[in-house]
Amino acid sequence: MNGLAIVIVTYNSEQVIGPCLDACPRSDAQVIVVDNASQDQTVQIVRRRPWVKLIANPENRGFAAAVNQGIAGTRMPLILLLNPDAILEAGLDELAGTCRLAGTGAAAGQLIGPDGEFQKGFSVRRLPTAASLALEVLGINRLWPANPVNRRFRCHDFDPRMASVVEQPAGAFLMTPRQVWEQIGGFDEGFRPLWFEDVDYCRRLKDRGFLIRYDPRASARHLGAHSAARLDWDKKEVYWYANLLRYAVRHVSRLGSIVVCLAVIGGALLRLVMGVFRRRGLEPVRVYGKVLRLACRYLFFPGSGSWKSGTGTTFINQAQINVL
Repeated sequence: MNGLAIVIVTYNSEQVIGPCLDACPRSDAQVIVVDNASQDQTVQIVRRRPWVKLIANPENRGFAAAVNQGIAGTRMPLILLLNPDAILEAGLDELAGTCRLAGTGAAAGQLIGPDGEFQKGFSVRRLPTAASLALEVLGINRLWPANPVNRRFRCHDFDPRMASVVEQPAGAFLMTPRQVWEQIGGFDEGFRPLWFEDVDYCRRLKDRGFLIRYDPRASARHLGAHSAARLDWDKKEVYWYANLLRYAVRHVSRLGSIVVCLAVIGGALLRLVMGVFRRRGLEPVRVYGKVLRLACRYLFFPGSGSWKSGTGTTFINQAQINVL
């Protein structure tokens, strides 16, 4: 459709990017792929499709920075963020119409899993609270997924057949007006390399009074966990905890952030002990030692997570994580 740019960030995505691109409209939407220094054949596969604009980064800039880079490379009034493991199926015009409604900051459609079912618990969630984050890091949501806090957070009561106003749709299939994107300040690049950048964006939309709408007429088939699956276990743990802490300190109350930090400390200690026995080595000590130091920093220096637009500096960035 006219006036739409589809922005896709890739990282070692050779197994999924071809079908994703082939499902995108070629004549009436601009398709932009930002590749974060893939080491496989991703870039070559993209280059075989001349209708796609490719931005090939020489280094991995992280998901948020790559999205900002892709959106800066187009002037289209509507932006669709699409994961490389998502295949558009229907309703793109309808989603654009919904996104143009007055007061709308973003719009999302259905994400359908490989089993053909709506991805409940992932496609649409409520914004995290101190309680939901604490139960998540303590492992309670995994041990008791039907607990009331988790059911509310993962929207177990959500009807995917009904159009509605939602709080936090997944960034894997999310449309937003450029004007709103620029007004809000885009993704915060301090959330790197991935996780919580889309949650933070949805929270800032809500704080500025914008509505986020869900339109069931739009759908995409979604594999899920494509980028995260390519991270080493140790990096995955540290990045997820670091970005969760960054979100908590920024968006929940001071008391709530203390609860989350203490929950992270308790959960990390438990995982450290269990990890030593399971892995029969001391690697978990190094990994969860980083997590514990991050949690303590945010516990005692909460102001260090203040937000700046674009590439603003942050107290705990990836370089600091790597040397902790």
